[in-house]
Amino acid sequence: MAKKFTASSQQLKPDPRYNSKLVAKFMNCMMLDGKKDVVQQVFYDAMDIITKTMKDANAIEVFEKAINNVKPMIEVRSKRVGGASYQVPMQVSSKRQQSLAIRWILDSARGKKGKPMCERLAGELMEAHEGRGGAMTARENIHKMADANKAFAHFAW
Repeated sequence: MAKKFTASSQQLKPDPRYNSKLVAKFMNCMMLDGKKDVVQQVFYDAMDIITKTMKDANAIEVFEKAINNVKPMIEVRSKRVGGASYQVPMQVSSKRQQSLAIRWILDSARGKKGKPMCERLAGELMEAHEGRGGAMTARENIHKMADANKAFAHFAW
């Protein structure tokens, strides 16, 4: 029987312009209906907007810092103990941190209406780079929830 391919980091090829696997992963998460050329155009337009707006900053560095700023350290997971469900704070693995950060940035950019997607994405990435924006709010909410439920941390076995 032939070996099946999986969507893993080994299969992921870096993007053509920046030669970065993180950018390729971001574009794959952003893609709808398999239209990769549309996503590449939107992403690269957003990078061009960042380059024009922030004169002294490199666009790919702004993108990577935005992703790193949005990554959550802890999250709450539901744990059932003796008939009751507790929200238990737990550490987040690095792969999940990255996927949550990408998801929150894209959700926040898609949630804004009235501008083209490249402008919304560029704005969200620049805000996340500075520690503001909708994606950072999602991260802070998760951290607040984990902090409020740290009394149940002993259930994280």
